[in-house]
Amino acid sequence: MQLLVRRLALCPLGFAQSGQISGAVLNLVPRLLSPSTRTLFSETGIWEKDYRIETRRRVEEWWHPRIMAQWRKDALDEGSNRKKFYVLSMFPYPSGRLHMGHVRVYTISDTIGHFQRMRGHQVLNPMGWDAFGLPAENAAIERDLDPEEWTKSNIKSMRTQLDSLGLCFNWDREVTTCLPDYYRWTQYLFIKLFEAGLAYQKEAVVNWDPIDQTVLADEQVDENGCSWRSGALVEQKLLTQWFIKTTNYAKPLLDALVDLPEWYGVKAMQANWIGECSGCYFDFKLKVNGEETGETVSGYSFSPETVFGAAYLAILPSHRLLHGSSSVRSALEKAFQPGRDSLTEVTAHNLFTGQEVPLVISHKEAFDGYLDTVIGIPDSSEEDLSAARALNLKWTTVVKSREDGTQILINSHTFSGLTREQAFNSITQKAREQKVGGHLTSSKLRDWLISRQRYWGTPIPVVHCGSCGPVAVPEEELPVMLPKLPSLTGKGASPLEAAHDWVNCTCPRCKGPARRETDTMDTFVDSAWYYFRYTDPHNTDGPFKRHLADHWLPVDVYIGGKEHAVMHLYYARFLCHFCKDQGLVVHREPFQKLLVQGLIKGQTFKLADSGQYLKRQEIDFTGEEPVTLDGGRIEVTWEKMSKSKHNGLDPQEVVQQYGVDTVRLYILYAAPPEQDILWNVKTDALPGVLRWQSRLWQLVTKLRGARQLGDVPSPSLLRKKELVETKKIWKNKNYAIQEITSHFTEDFLFNTAISRLMGLTNTLSVSVNCGRK
Repeated sequence: MQLLVRRLALCPLGFAQSGQISGAVLNLVPRLLSPSTRTLFSETGIWEKDYRIETRRRVEEWWHPRIMAQWRKDALDEGSNRKKFYVLSMFPYPSGRLHMGHVRVYTISDTIGHFQRMRGHQVLNPMGWDAFGLPAENAAIERDLDPEEWTKSNIKSMRTQLDSLGLCFNWDREVTTCLPDYYRWTQYLFIKLFEAGLAYQKEAVVNWDPIDQTVLADEQVDENGCSWRSGALVEQKLLTQWFIKTTNYAKPLLDALVDLPEWYGVKAMQANWIGECSGCYFDFKLKVNGEETGETVSGYSFSPETVFGAAYLAILPSHRLLHGSSSVRSALEKAFQPGRDSLTEVTAHNLFTGQEVPLVISHKEAFDGYLDTVIGIPDSSEEDLSAARALNLKWTTVVKSREDGTQILINSHTFSGLTREQAFNSITQKAREQKVGGHLTSSKLRDWLISRQRYWGTPIPVVHCGSCGPVAVPEEELPVMLPKLPSLTGKGASPLEAAHDWVNCTCPRCKGPARRETDTMDTFVDSAWYYFRYTDPHNTDGPFKRHLADHWLPVDVYIGGKEHAVMHLYYARFLCHFCKDQGLVVHREPFQKLLVQGLIKGQTFKLADSGQYLKRQEIDFTGEEPVTLDGGRIEVTWEKMSKSKHNGLDPQEVVQQYGVDTVRLYILYAAPPEQDILWNVKTDALPGVLRWQSRLWQLVTKLRGARQLGDVPSPSLLRKKELVETKKIWKNKNYAIQEITSHFTEDFLFNTAISRLMGLTNTLSVSVNCGRK
């Protein structure tokens, strides 16, 4: 048998496949046996025939530093002409402890990174920390700690844990969003948005979390009206907030989805989130008795081409103008009659058409989607026509039907004579050019609320001046640093209000007294651009150099959880579109392929009557069905791992028990990436991985034995049956390479790729066994 293994292992399979077995093969043997060839060996000089846990541990300890060193060496070779490959996994919040979800996502990115590097690509696989946010502030309040020190300690701990998993990240590109060298450029990008008219402040009814004492974006409120983090029932509160006008990019973001590959259903989720972009907003200035009030509003029209035929502007009874500090509030309250359309003495001047129409308080409790202000145009809506007639309003007819059934515009200034389709495009384009609206969006999409009344976040780089209004901090004065506070309570207004020396400042424009903005930014702003910073993480002159961002972007494969499929991806795509328009980058879309990984779920045990989660030691498993120790009925389910559900796993304990390689192989083999893994070591997946590792070890053991016989093998010694086996191995090897390459680059079915490798192992094993007969 040793002779057969030796013949099959050392005979170049290409010659066997083509039948060209000759003396020329012998010239290749010295290369195959070269001392520089990577081979397994034992530090003791004794090869262990069985692949035991201790053997696995020692193999991993020997290879781990060598693989890391090779990765670092390759990372330094940036001046090469190799094709780039940017694999990015969503960076974690530094909670202090890794969970199995972390292990899964980073195992996937590490596997892809190694595969692409072995293909000869220049690979970027960076890591960083999404380090601002409520958890650190809440932990600081509970423990009376500095959130910065708590965060840095957690980062140190988690980096050690990541290293213990054998993950090869480009640590020289590490970014941390709570450090000034990062959030300086978050503030820089905010100022760019502010200067472009896309960052603005207004009074708004917001979602208030009474436990965390902060504002929540609509996306952070679940279907039951509860906070996504604290679980508290969300309250409605009117506050002056900062928004980013993402609705201006709704149509480009929707249209760009067409050019992206399939994203595991996420494209459909993004499209549904944005909605049908068939209308737009137009800007209005409000007047009372012909006098401007300083109030501006934006009204939505489902038929922008007919905007010259507007009869009124309607708002909901819940609109901020009726409940905030608006200068027109008293006039509106005077006219308001609940349950009916109320005509007010307030008029709205359309900045695009130049027309002035009355402001009406609608009898409705809600308009379509999330709209609170709509333009009433009788020519485009029977409902609008009925309302205008009931209020005895005047309007201009702007649509004329022709004999062929088409409609053209009339009484619409320079747009008269155009078809409705032509006018739709021309009017919205002209409004955009004049910066008075015209950006196509849907009725269901709202602007991005980024204000947070908390301490641990990026300070908004704006000062409020009594003379100049809100003024951006000059770029040369960035970053606006977070001041140190003696203590945090997490209650009431922003903690930064208490930093009097920090709050009171000078207006950059008029040099008069001013106050800093005390809200901080939503952490989604920090993560909306981190993929850019990885391309140039040490730049002190800008967020990144364009040529470096253009080289690495778009990200070739972006890996993360489906829970971020809407908010984070939408905001990141928006900011990339904005940076493209600012001339900062050439690419409009940041991510090419998206790999969405499922959860790792653990088995949970709940009391059937109360739903209380139980620990395993509180359960009797001796019968056919598990029951409580006193015989009570239990519900058994699979849920996302959590300490509170007593179904979590410590990754380090799992690695200690099975070894890094085994755990990583199990994670890749147990299910396709987008599916959930039900963590159960008794199922076929883990025993299958262990058996495969043992078979591989046995094959290598036999290969070593064959090579140690000493004589140079001669292909002419192969018998006919052995040639058949050799060709079979060659065929299976080529098929495995083809299939695995496809799985690693197209569909990311790593479980299928591993199955193919198991099949190749079986082929080799069968060939060896044939030689025994």
